[in-house]
Amino acid sequence: MMAVENGKQAAEAAGGAAKPERAVKIAEKSSVQPRKPTANPKVALATFDLPYITFYYNQKLLVYKLGGEEFAVVVGKMKEALAEVLEEFYPLAGKLVQEEEDRALYVECEGTEGGVEVVEAEAEEVVVADLAEGEAPEELMKELVPYTGVMNLEGFSRPLLAVQFTKLKDGIALGCAFNHAILDGNSTWHFMTSWAELTRGEAISVCPVHNRSLARSTRVPLTLPISPAAHELADPNPSPPSSLRARVFSFPESTILRLKSAINSSLPAGTKPFSTFKSLAAHAWRSISRARRLPPDSITIFAVFADCRSRLRPPLPDSYFGNVIQAVFTGTAVHPLLTAPPEFAAGLLQQAIEAHDAAAIQARLEEYESKPKMFYFTDAGVNCVAVGSSPRFRVYDVDFGFGRPERVRSGKNNKFDGMVYLYPGRNGGKGIDVELTLDGQAMENLENDGEFLVAGGDEP
Repeated sequence: MMAVENGKQAAEAAGGAAKPERAVKIAEKSSVQPRKPTANPKVALATFDLPYITFYYNQKLLVYKLGGEEFAVVVGKMKEALAEVLEEFYPLAGKLVQEEEDRALYVECEGTEGGVEVVEAEAEEVVVADLAEGEAPEELMKELVPYTGVMNLEGFSRPLLAVQFTKLKDGIALGCAFNHAILDGNSTWHFMTSWAELTRGEAISVCPVHNRSLARSTRVPLTLPISPAAHELADPNPSPPSSLRARVFSFPESTILRLKSAINSSLPAGTKPFSTFKSLAAHAWRSISRARRLPPDSITIFAVFADCRSRLRPPLPDSYFGNVIQAVFTGTAVHPLLTAPPEFAAGLLQQAIEAHDAAAIQARLEEYESKPKMFYFTDAGVNCVAVGSSPRFRVYDVDFGFGRPERVRSGKNNKFDGMVYLYPGRNGGKGIDVELTLDGQAMENLENDGEFLVAGGDEP
């Protein structure tokens, strides 16, 4: 872990201790609006969107090195391109509204004091490597990525997208917070790629599709919590406070291929082979369960947030802008998970994912519409391992004109014990970066697990 000094302790004249200076100093705040009026004044949220209203803003941090580029010039170009890209991705500049008549949720895209919140900041003592390697101090991450602890429910009064540009000693940190009730990971990276294209002076290669009735035209009346705090207090299964740690484990292409080959080597001829995702997911599920020191008869749940665009009938285009994800669950007792060969875990995952077809998706939507629910993280299940994001997202191709990011990682929001985010390896090829959040003791056990580390090709 690279230490970052968050300030200096100095004696005050009165003899007390001064508060440490913040590592990140805010220089300016502003709002960026689309350059032109939006095409649609109001966008109705679809059933796919609604379960995420009580999740938190989805936070991403992209860290870049700068050569001879001036920070102010770079930020100026990016803000100009942001105003331009919002012409196409206009829901991100709106506000959440709930109609009195039908109590359904919409994004009001014009006639509001909307726009994207933009923060410009400085962290002159922080270098890119502090954020790109190993763990980054939690307090520093909270200062670099906006809206930590902000629930999507607050989109009625807050911008739906907040962006922070932070000047580092040798680069720039780009922190973004997206209201998760508005878009999923696929749409997030579609937006980021398009923003980068415009910043480079190119045209947007693929424009978004905003017709959410393509996914679901039903309007669902919701009874919302009176506040985020009230929602959290109503959690029927509150988790005891624990010390969580998040870090990135890098699995190079050679290791991924070795894992995949090993798990498929004993399958009977003609059996469908396990994919890269299922091979790595099975390895992670077993390793995390071992690190948690769970009793053999306890149950462990695996959840993956699956993109349903191609699963629907008819399928949605990849450029559909919104949420089209659903959580797919499977589970087993710890004893068979750890004593059976890895293909047992991979088989459970494959069976659950393949069963989540168009009919299953339809049934899940109808179930929610008949009895809407405000979700909690604890709904994921006991001893859960949950996977979000995807190594298919080309996050390291988000080049604003000064090179690829040195590291892409997630902020603190929506992280709980067992949450996993998958990204393509930053060094290219078919490597995968696994950003994992675990209880502190379990993380220490995992770091000392030779089987996990040998397979994982961990970065120090």
